[in-house]
Amino acid sequence: MFFASDNGLGASDKVMQAIVAANGGARLGYGNDDGTKKVERMLSDLFERDVGVYMVITGSAANGLALSTLTPPWGLVLCHEESHVIEDECCGPEFFTGGAKLVGIAGPGAKFSAAALETALARLPKRVPHNAPAHALSITQSTEYGLVYSVDEVKALTAIAKAKGLNVHMDGARFANAVASLGCSPAEVTWKAGVDVLSFGTTKGGGLACEAMVFFDPAKGSDMVRRRMRGGHLLSKHRFLAAQMEAFIGDGHWLELAGHANAMASRLAAGLAAVPGVKVPFTPQANGVFPILPKPMEAALKAAGAVFYPWSDKSLPAGVTVGADETIVRLITSFATKADDVDRFIATAAKAATPLAAE
Repeated sequence: MFFASDNGLGASDKVMQAIVAANGGARLGYGNDDGTKKVERMLSDLFERDVGVYMVITGSAANGLALSTLTPPWGLVLCHEESHVIEDECCGPEFFTGGAKLVGIAGPGAKFSAAALETALARLPKRVPHNAPAHALSITQSTEYGLVYSVDEVKALTAIAKAKGLNVHMDGARFANAVASLGCSPAEVTWKAGVDVLSFGTTKGGGLACEAMVFFDPAKGSDMVRRRMRGGHLLSKHRFLAAQMEAFIGDGHWLELAGHANAMASRLAAGLAAVPGVKVPFTPQANGVFPILPKPMEAALKAAGAVFYPWSDKSLPAGVTVGADETIVRLITSFATKADDVDRFIATAAKAATPLAAE
């Protein structure tokens, strides 16, 4: 019953087979191999336009490097206050941008609305040369609470950003889960909706270690050739990144993997919602479930071998609180999650709920 994170699992069989196949023979290094060129064409086809593609091995590198092209060192990057870029990357974006500041915006489910963005922009001081001006907006898709921005929501945010001269970044560590949930094309929820650059993740979705910065205007990412090298993130044996990406996006494999992870999260949420004493504040739209559990139930689940993390209650919906005898936890499903494990987790929670109800 492993629900700690989708990066705790290995890679899909198809991706691993591609890595092994890429191990044979000699290829040019640093992205000059034929496989990398093929992946660049595949991603251009996937997004329905010519794109600039730069692959790295971590999502934090993809986010930080991408943002470094969108803001000067004295700029501000607006994002959700609980987004990965502001809370979980050890000031990586600040490092790669040379000092740009991240400004958090509140919102339930780690999503912020167009109105919240407008308010945040309006509150920024305008005292030239003393203030730092806003230069970029970063949207997490899907969010840290397993929710998804609709195409119209992305358009509303980017319209405000563009009107203020801001560039737009999308953190897509779980982009596959979002697209699988929305049922739209990748293009519709990115560049057609106003996004300038996407950090396109595979690692959480079934890759081994491969993330791609996808620039929808290749000119915007033209200096990434040197930024990536200078930042120490140009892999010499680049063919192994290309092999992963080709296998991941080929024949819709990425959406198949994400669809399974999403389905397991929906199954888990529905089962837990029926257990007495459990509150499920958000209906999952991707592959994360964030139930509020009685503390004795949490202890019983861990004793039964379940692995998961506690979570923040900062972005809960209005009126939903975590009591003194309760805790909120994060349950992440993956491409490898088995229905039996989901059902066993639910059954363990239900068994723990019985004595609690009798008290």
